Amino acid sequence: MKLIRIFLPALFTLFLINFAGAQTRGGKISGLVLDNTKKPLDGATVILLVAKDSTEVSTQLVNPDGSFTFQNLKDNTYILKVTYIGYKDYRSSNVVISQQKPVALPPFILSSTGKTLNEVAVTAQKSYVQQKIDRTVVNVGALISNTGANALEVLEKSPGVQVDADGNITFKGKSGVLVMIDDKPTYLSAADLATYLRSLPASSLDQIELMDNPPAKYDAAGNAGVINIKTKKNSIRGFHAVVSADYAQGFYGRTNESINMNYRVDKVNLFANIAYNGNQTFRRLEIDRNYFDANGDQTSSLKDISYFRPVNNNTNIKAGMDFYASPKTTWGVVFTGTIAPDHDNSPVYSLLYGKNGELDSTINTQNTSKDKFNSKGINLNYTHKYDSTGRQLNFDLDYIRDVSNSNQLFVNNTFLPDGTLTNSQTLSDNLPSTINIYSAKADYAHPLKGKAKLEAGVKSSYVNTDNAANYYNVVDGVSTIDYNNTNRFLYKENINAAYVNFNKDFGRFSLQTGLRVENTNGNGHQLGNAEKADSSFANHYTNLFPTAYFSYNLDTAKHNVLVLSYGRRVGRPNYSSLNPFTFFVDEFTYFSGNPFLKPQFTDNYKLAYSFKSLFTVAVAYDYTTDVQGETIHNDGNVFISTTGNIGQLKTLDFSINTNLQPAKWWTVNLYAEFYNNTYQGQFYTGYLNQSKNTFDFNGSNQFTISKTWSAEISGFYDSGGAYGQFITLPKGMLNAAIQKKILNNKGSIKLNMRDILHTFSPSGTITNIENATATFHNFVDTQVATLAFTYSFGKSTNNPPKRETGGADSEQGRAH
Repeated sequence: MKLIRIFLPALFTLFLINFAGAQTRGGKISGLVLDNTKKPLDGATVILLVAKDSTEVSTQLVNPDGSFTFQNLKDNTYILKVTYIGYKDYRSSNVVISQQKPVALPPFILSSTGKTLNEVAVTAQKSYVQQKIDRTVVNVGALISNTGANALEVLEKSPGVQVDADGNITFKGKSGVLVMIDDKPTYLSAADLATYLRSLPASSLDQIELMDNPPAKYDAAGNAGVINIKTKKNSIRGFHAVVSADYAQGFYGRTNESINMNYRVDKVNLFANIAYNGNQTFRRLEIDRNYFDANGDQTSSLKDISYFRPVNNNTNIKAGMDFYASPKTTWGVVFTGTIAPDHDNSPVYSLLYGKNGELDSTINTQNTSKDKFNSKGINLNYTHKYDSTGRQLNFDLDYIRDVSNSNQLFVNNTFLPDGTLTNSQTLSDNLPSTINIYSAKADYAHPLKGKAKLEAGVKSSYVNTDNAANYYNVVDGVSTIDYNNTNRFLYKENINAAYVNFNKDFGRFSLQTGLRVENTNGNGHQLGNAEKADSSFANHYTNLFPTAYFSYNLDTAKHNVLVLSYGRRVGRPNYSSLNPFTFFVDEFTYFSGNPFLKPQFTDNYKLAYSFKSLFTVAVAYDYTTDVQGETIHNDGNVFISTTGNIGQLKTLDFSINTNLQPAKWWTVNLYAEFYNNTYQGQFYTGYLNQSKNTFDFNGSNQFTISKTWSAEISGFYDSGGAYGQFITLPKGMLNAAIQKKILNNKGSIKLNMRDILHTFSPSGTITNIENATATFHNFVDTQVATLAFTYSFGKSTNNPPKRETGGADSEQGRAH
């Protein structure tokens, strides 16, 4: 079956090539659209008309190099009309197609109107969401309300993307999405990435690419696909900067300040982003457990009430330089750094009841922690463009070092119902961790005749981690080593990869197919102590990851498009998940790593239909083996949480996305998704067979009140679903914002209210626990009011297209 899943898409692709080749017939008109300085006008609109009656035949946007091509044309006489904002419309003379022969036109030179355009006129020309053969593209600047927002808030509005209260990102109902910035590493863990995205102003973003089935060029890691955030840092000449600051008030206050700078002069481009985040949040977690004997009779129950009050002070720095050695060759270097100290005071109150519901005892746990996280990285990159056709070589070297340390103190006191202290226990720990990531990759692109392109590349990465867990029992102020829980875990991993990708247009048909091979070698070593012996394991495996995309335009105007795709992906364990050390929450709740955790593999099948980028309908089927997820098992009254392989997951998904403009002042984006998750496999308590239907909806309404005032209402709803052992309950959120542009439209003030009705309360049931049941309920600090200020200054002009650098994204994403 595995061979069939791998090679069937390849055979299908060969069939499509032959079939599409047979369909490529008809006349062709090609040309270029340039400005009066002979530079390409990327984004200009070319309209093909029948000369006799001006009937529209087809419309398209020109390519980044200014080129356009109309194919499969019948013999006739045509004219072409070209439009572009800020330039006079261009109308060609008659173009005759005879005997199906191609016609290559001289360049169209457009003249500037000499008028200054206002911001609203420019942004209105781009659709908010555009569909491509292998991705969905969100044009950030298309929404005026994004001014004053941050990158995480922009992601929340993107179709299929959800961001929870902790900043964790899911895509199309699945976790494990790989988030990239300009196709390069973020150098941040999931939590620190959320902090960084909150500090990154939307005004510095260009596009967000959503890829649930990424092409072979990208790492096969990321079960839910790839989200690539493209910034504007390399698209401006001169000096340009954006400063932003905001204050938010929820249960506690929090602040974000950042400055994003870019300076381009002659052959040098300098850029830097410095962001500070002072954040204190609140969460209350209630867990109710009931315990039973072998006959099913209840023996006891436990109610846990935990309070989390983390205080974070994070500073993120990213700075770099591009050196344009020649018009064809560019060298670059990027430095990143993160300093993130935090502390938390998380008391837990546990109430233990007897079988008849009488209070047996009360356990109070005082849990305090102080944590430090430092990350630093460097990326060296090189780009060489051989010619103007697009033949190009990219090379990246990355090094990342993450160092963290955590010191915790647990004080457990047990009381009888009358308040008598019966037991007191004190436990302390020290948890240092170091991760080093080395990565090198090279990518080569080679255009072929007939609007075809061949891409190939190689990558190699090496990771070593060193995690220690030092536990101590404290009695009368004297600490002694707890050998039962103390350990040190070393892990080394090497991944070698190579890929080839081919794409070609056949008139109405477009084809893209690729194959990636990845060889993984992992070695883990758990060091022993005075009471426990050493243990080790090794994993070596090689896998193929094919991808295929087939697109067909149902009409010559390309208004109706069908896309069929297939891809295979892998989800490797996070390095910390492989570490078998134990983390204590309280006397009844532990977290533990799993050195035997296996990677999960997913096959993705999808069929989509889109109309004029106004709406897209898609049906998808995903099949995942060795599903990774949080699992709960019990040892007596103690619940132990670990990441485990649950079995297989089958997901059937139907989604629809639409972009509407009911009025010039009103823009609507709606996304709805209905999917079914079915989990099956051997489990702690026998065979797990769990299935549930889920409905997700998110939408946003943007209102342009005037040239300087805008407003927004947005929100989402999740009906709840099945996620391994967990069955979640419905949850949702309603948000509203209003914005005022100031200082000649260079600044803005925004007032935002998140979770107005305070309905975001993740809750649910934990199933399949031996002789026990459990429910959980979260009260989360999401009802937050934010006042934000953003100001942009400096002089800038357009610059050469931005470059995509970096190659350690998937490795860094697994670091925490």
